[in-house]
Amino acid sequence: MIRVLIVDDHEVVRQGLRFVLDQEDGIEVVGECANGERALAVVPALRPAVMLLDMVMPGLDGLEVLRRLGADRPAVIVLTSFHEDERIVEAIRLGALSYLPKTTAVDQVVEAVRAAAHGGSVLEPGIAGMLVRRMRQGERRDPLDVLTPREREVLTALARGRSNGEIARTLSLGKETVKTHVSSILAKLGVTDRTQAAIVGLQQGLVPLDEALLDTDG
Repeated sequence: MIRVLIVDDHEVVRQGLRFVLDQEDGIEVVGECANGERALAVVPALRPAVMLLDMVMPGLDGLEVLRRLGADRPAVIVLTSFHEDERIVEAIRLGALSYLPKTTAVDQVVEAVRAAAHGGSVLEPGIAGMLVRRMRQGERRDPLDVLTPREREVLTALARGRSNGEIARTLSLGKETVKTHVSSILAKLGVTDRTQAAIVGLQQGLVPLDEALLDTDG
């Protein structure tokens, strides 16, 4: 069962999302929050697998919630009415797996929830296109800029050939949390497997070549 927490300051939006998700097999809405402060307070108790997060709210906005979520964070899907490039890039850098407009079709929201539960990303075509353009224009000189500090640690371990279990023990994380980080790293770096991600880490100097072991089976 995929446990979902909805965080949005508009009650109508929360009710609509709950109605849609409650119709889906294998998905359970475990809570709703009208602000970021409340969301951070209930996450440890509710233990959602996925958080649907509004970007603009009174008090703590979506970006600040992303910054303050702990290591055992839920997978985050940002739902917003705003399309500011810098906010989108920052949300993804802070760990959001998907970034969808509030006008997104309900079936795509459901798809994003199911994907996020397994560490996958769903990006609206316009947003995906913007990210590709940003990369091609060289606005990010360092391809690792989009990674969170924790994701850099996981990528460093990947470049050393560590399995998910070894990474979990070394970084004191749950194995499922490591899987989520790995999936996020693959999506952000635009690679398809752990070995390709490890090679990027090596190219960026995270690990000396003589310490690299690229037999990364997971």
